[in-house]
Amino acid sequence: MRIQIGYRMQFGIPAPTPMLMNLHVRPDTYAFARPERLSLAPHTPSELFTDAYGNASRRLVAPAGDFAISSDAVVEVPDQADAVDWQAVQHPIDALPYDVLPFLVASRYCEIDRLGEFAWKRFGHGPTGYLRAQSVCHFVHQHLQFGYAYADATKSAHGAFLERRGVCRDFAHLAIALCRCMGIPARYATGYLGDIGVPPVAAPMDFSAWFEVYLSGRWFTLDARHDQPRIGRVVMAYGRDAADAALTTSFGPTVLKHFEVWTSEV
Repeated sequence: MRIQIGYRMQFGIPAPTPMLMNLHVRPDTYAFARPERLSLAPHTPSELFTDAYGNASRRLVAPAGDFAISSDAVVEVPDQADAVDWQAVQHPIDALPYDVLPFLVASRYCEIDRLGEFAWKRFGHGPTGYLRAQSVCHFVHQHLQFGYAYADATKSAHGAFLERRGVCRDFAHLAIALCRCMGIPARYATGYLGDIGVPPVAAPMDFSAWFEVYLSGRWFTLDARHDQPRIGRVVMAYGRDAADAALTTSFGPTVLKHFEVWTSEV
């Protein structure tokens, strides 16, 4: 399956401002029918590097005034929905690969110390492995109300748990934190997710966030916002939470004046 993906952002910047970006498709993960082409207007020198989580990151100093970032590509993805394996098992903590361990502990937006007691009461007496992770996913889907008006860059998993509302990143953070409480490594994922194989949504397209759990020696995709396997995900960045996988980070005042995302089957 081929999917056209892309975005355009325009910022208003009072003075030259350093920025970090995770706006590329995850390296070495997908084939392209038309490669990504990043455009910076006005043209601005930038450096591409691989961050600690294997994401393709870019560093630049955005010039003062209107500054636009855009990209467009056609990527090839499987035409099957997210893999499901009800028999997938949890690993003992002492048997996990070392590179998986960071996804088992607390992070900026996922406070396992504040959610551990609830997690064990709710999920500690049920099944383990994939069944447990899916139980967490379903709980979060039912517990939180989705709404763009509920977006808050400072809201954590515990905050979303108490407020019972949020956007896709809050659904992911709460599910990640609860999984980690139960000994299941979980990582944050962000990228493109269009309305492929599901009824179209009237709201403007946005980037999406979901999570992955490490079971039976591999990562499985779960999505607490939608609570069902989906077709056509394109990962841009992984991290412990949204702090590690922020699409843009500016080190000075900036104003987002325009933002659009597109993804559709071609």
